[in-house]
Amino acid sequence: MAFGTQDDTDEVMNEINMTPLVDVMLVLLIIFIITVPVMKHAVNVDLPQATSQQEQVKPETVKLSVDASGAYFINENKVSDEALPALLQAEAAKNPQPDLHIRGDKNVRYERVAQAMAMAQQAGLRKIGFITEPVR
Repeated sequence: MAFGTQDDTDEVMNEINMTPLVDVMLVLLIIFIITVPVMKHAVNVDLPQATSQQEQVKPETVKLSVDASGAYFINENKVSDEALPALLQAEAAKNPQPDLHIRGDKNVRYERVAQAMAMAQQAGLRKIGFITEPVR
């Protein structure tokens, strides 16, 4: 029993013990070896081929023009005030329903354009747009 001497056994150990690390790695390896074949078990099915693109059917466009005197034109053909609702109802019955583009002359009374819009709405047309000329 020496009080003043220091033993070599009290020194700090500066090496990592690799045995527990190797044991853990081997256990994980065994678990993966057992579970991988279970995960790959599947039934082979011959699936039909399909496209994911929707069929695009573009509706036609009906052009309703109102000239400076207040006369109506559908696709450049003059139409009377009495025949216009019937023509608009015929267009509204089509599938897909066409777009209605209204072009009003800048000198026409707004009342005539509003009447055309009201007739189109009563006929059942849902897509109504206005066509204008860009400022030059």
